[in-house]
Amino acid sequence: MGNRLSKIATRTGDAGMTGLGDGSRVEKDHLRICAMGDVDELNSEIGVLMTENLPESVAQELQALFLQVQHDLFDLGGELCIPNYTLLKPEHVAQLDVWLEKYNETLPPLTEFILPGGTRAAAQAHVCRTVCRRAERSIVRLGWAEPLYDAPRQYVNRLSDLLFVLSRVLNRAAGGTDILWNHQKADKTNEAK
Repeated sequence: MGNRLSKIATRTGDAGMTGLGDGSRVEKDHLRICAMGDVDELNSEIGVLMTENLPESVAQELQALFLQVQHDLFDLGGELCIPNYTLLKPEHVAQLDVWLEKYNETLPPLTEFILPGGTRAAAQAHVCRTVCRRAERSIVRLGWAEPLYDAPRQYVNRLSDLLFVLSRVLNRAAGGTDILWNHQKADKTNEAK
């Protein structure tokens, strides 16, 4: 893997260029750097989620889950940092599928779209989900321009689904429910036009 930073203020990026893990230099708005930045932001948002008061019934297992996801996202950032390098494996994606199945089983089927919200923790899980979707778009965009392995794209796609499910789990574990979108109100607004 690339060099570890021992000095943070290097001033080598002052002209708008930055180094990748293989030693090459690219523009700071390069598709690869944008994807790395979105993954880094997602990891930071998950860190914020982990500071929330999670419901006691799920706190320990979700803290462990989120910590594993943070490690995976750091690996994903490393993979994006070094062209033609792989760190995420199909097993990482498969673990997300296991968690999705486990937590989905505890939830009633959705009959309507839900609005982000409820508890602070659930709302933050929705923020993480939306940042994850942006990271996915960035990775897909990079994949159209340069060859990428499948696991990074698959991982963020599955992770955004998991974050949606966990937002519902967090609301229910706190004694709440989903906040359903009131489509009839939207229909009446459209009728008035």
